[in-house]
Amino acid sequence: FFFFLVKRFREPKHERRPWRIWFLDTSKQAIGMLFIHFANVYLSDLTEEDPCSLYLINFLLDATLGMLLIYIGIRAVSSIVEWQQWESLRFGEYG
Repeated sequence: FFFFLVKRFREPKHERRPWRIWFLDTSKQAIGMLFIHFANVYLSDLTEEDPCSLYLINFLLDATLGMLLIYIGIRAVSSIVEWQQWESLRFGEYG
């Protein structure tokens, strides 16, 4: 969270997100990191593999294939939202 705090205070004041939105965005990343950590510990016990190598594999899959799937999903949902004209469901619009 320290890095995110530094980043937040380096942004221009007029571009900063409100504290609540900033906290929700950063906490979702922290929850994801915790999930990956505990999944790696659990999987390393099951497979008797090194947790660090499992973490590297998990990270690489997430950073490549995972990002591609997320990108495709966001584009698909954004197209449906635009087509149906659902203003409240636009990505990045917090209201």
